[in-house]
Amino acid sequence: MESRTEKGDEAENVKITAQLLKAKTGEFDLESILLLKLRGLGIADLGCLGECASLEWLDLSGNAITHLGPLSSLKALAVLNISSNRIANLEPLGGCENLQSLNAAGNLVSSLQQLQGLTGLQHLESLRLSNPMGRLNNPICASVGYRVAMAEMFPGVKVIDGERVSGRGSELYQLCKDLDSSLKRCPGANGAGMAELVGFTKPWVEEGYWDVRPARRSSIMEEAYKQFNEVLQECRELSKRADDTISQAERALNIRPDSSSYLF
Repeated sequence: MESRTEKGDEAENVKITAQLLKAKTGEFDLESILLLKLRGLGIADLGCLGECASLEWLDLSGNAITHLGPLSSLKALAVLNISSNRIANLEPLGGCENLQSLNAAGNLVSSLQQLQGLTGLQHLESLRLSNPMGRLNNPICASVGYRVAMAEMFPGVKVIDGERVSGRGSELYQLCKDLDSSLKRCPGANGAGMAELVGFTKPWVEEGYWDVRPARRSSIMEEAYKQFNEVLQECRELSKRADDTISQAERALNIRPDSSSYLF
């Protein structure tokens, strides 16, 4: 009889084969696969995954992957999730010339040198190495000045760790940071005598602004809408945080709100 340890080891040594890919997608031609979700299957070896030449969207999160070599041939890949694995070297992804979004949170990247292979990706717009909501990080995230160094290393990237560093929306993130810093420095802002917040702060957006339209039938579009919905959830939380922070700052500084100050 197999022990639990043996079963666990077997579950974390899965190799991607043509049979596995066909079973997961229903496609008999690997080059026809456009979208592939292989989350939490104990995959340790990417096997023949590099043969999926038309692959555009790939989720390999929650596995036991250490090497990304086979992914270097995926020229059409645009969205890749490799979070929660055991990856230290992202260099093979330099061959994914159309990569736009990379989620590598919860891995073993410990230095900027291990990210050097990504600097040639001209279309990369979103890069995540940390996900506080999922408590997923890389060792590099603990480095002093990590975020600034990332922004300098990838000047074309608009979103780092889910936070806009350039382009539309980046000013809102910076405003929240500045308000947080000011509030922490404000005397008595966190004192015991501070009254409960009152609901006089106007909402940043109109009711129903964050509602998502029904997804289209295309599997790729459905997955894209799902990811978009997750981003919107983060935006909701950010909007609430901004409202609360402004309310606290106003009360700490004893400033009455001006209704016209929240118009954009």
